[in-house]
Order: sequence, then C-alpha cells, then structure tokens
Amino acid sequence: MPTTKQRRENARRRLERQIQRRQEAAAARKRRNLVMAAGLGVLVVIAAVVLVVTQVGGNGGSTAAAPTPSATPSASTAAAKGDCTYTKAGTPTKNAGQPANAKVPTSGTVNVDVATTRGDMTFALDRAKAPCTVNSFLYLAGKKYFDNTPCHRLTTAANFGVLQCGDPGGSGSGGPGYSFNDELDKNGKYTKGVLAMANSGPNTNGSQFFIVYKDTQLAPNYTIFGTVTKGLDVVENVAKGGTTSGEDGKPKTAISLKTVTIAK
Repeated sequence: MPTTKQRRENARRRLERQIQRRQEAAAARKRRNLVMAAGLGVLVVIAAVVLVVTQVGGNGGSTAAAPTPSATPSASTAAAKGDCTYTKAGTPTKNAGQPANAKVPTSGTVNVDVATTRGDMTFALDRAKAPCTVNSFLYLAGKKYFDNTPCHRLTTAANFGVLQCGDPGGSGSGGPGYSFNDELDKNGKYTKGVLAMANSGPNTNGSQFFIVYKDTQLAPNYTIFGTVTKGLDVVENVAKGGTTSGEDGKPKTAISLKTVTIAK
C-alpha cells in the first residue's frame, strides 16, 4: 500500500503532466492560429492585387478603358449564327427605337461614309466578324442616330490610343436604350485602324464605339466590328492636339460626327 507521502507525490506528478499537456495543446492552437492568420493575409494581398489589376483604367459608364475582369472570352454564338437579340436597356439619349430581333447576314463587308467636323472617313464593317454589331450600327446610321454627335473621349497614352464616339449626349454614359451581346475574338488585337464597341461590362453594347488610331493594348473584351479604310489621319490629327485632362479626357481639338451614311 502506498504511503500518504507516495500518494501525494503521485498526485503531484499527475497534475504536472496535466498542466504540461494543457500547455502543449495551447501552444499547438497558437501555432495553428498563426498559420491561419498568415494564410488569410496572403489571400487578402492577392485579392487586393487582383482588384487593382482589373480596375486599372476604369472610368465607369460605357467606356473602352474599363476592362471588366473575366475569363478569356470565346467567340460569341451570335457571331457564328447571326441570330441577333436586342434588349431594352435604360433610357435612350436619342430615341431611334431598336433593331428587330432577327437572323442577319454573316458574310461580306459594308462600307459606311463618315463626315466629321475635321474631315471625312470611311468605315468597312465586317459582317463575318460581328454580324449583330454591324446590324445595330447600320440600323442606328439609318435612323441618323450618329448625326451631329460629339466624339467625347480621347486617350493618348503610349500603348493606348483611341477616339471614342457614339454618345449623342457627349457624357460617355449615353446609349440608344437597348443592348446586345458581345461578339468577341479571343485572339482579337486592337491595332491601328480597328473599330470596336465600347462597353460597361460583358454584353452591354449599345451605340458607343472607338476608333483605334495607334496600336493599343487591351484585353479582348471589346467587340471588333470593322476598320477605318480611309481618313484615319483625321483622328491622328485630333490626337496631336491632346486632351483636356492628362492622357484620357475630352479632345482639345473638338470633333463631331456630322453624318454617318451607308455607302452606295
């Protein structure tokens, strides 16, 4: 039989072991919490970096320089089939109605004569590349929607040179009162002379478009629907005058579209 002293000694050792186990468990929990906190910190940093990268250049409204974060786009089925749907969206800046939902031609080009306050241009619209976009542009041109409207935005950065037009109000947020889906080419390049649609996110195309006057670096999130085949020097001359605010703003050399008509 253990003596009273032995029982006390055994009890003391048991208590010490319990305290040691509790201390070890507390230390393990502390290590786990530190690891979790460090992991959370990494995630927060990554999220912040992604937010900065995807928001660089964003100006809100319908804008060419607001690349929306998205996966690499694939060609739209509308571009392949020519099945076009136009959906009511917002209040039109200038009322021209909207095109009928229809199956439209998916081959060939259509030339458009563009008279501006700084000189004349010719656009070649590519039905094979963006049939629904071309159909909308021709519809608006036929309704004189673009006539006597300003080109409200110019960019002059080293790798970003576009003139943006198509908002009758000149604010950069106006549109025709309808929208339609993107017709994207994942390999699309915004090279000198390209015409592309401005947008405020996926599938928000309306009437605003931009003319690329020098090779521009943009993610392929903007529908390319044609090229400027004559008169690009008109835009280049406007660009030489710069903007009213840094590298992105209203052109100092004001320019408006006088008439946009389908060539005969």
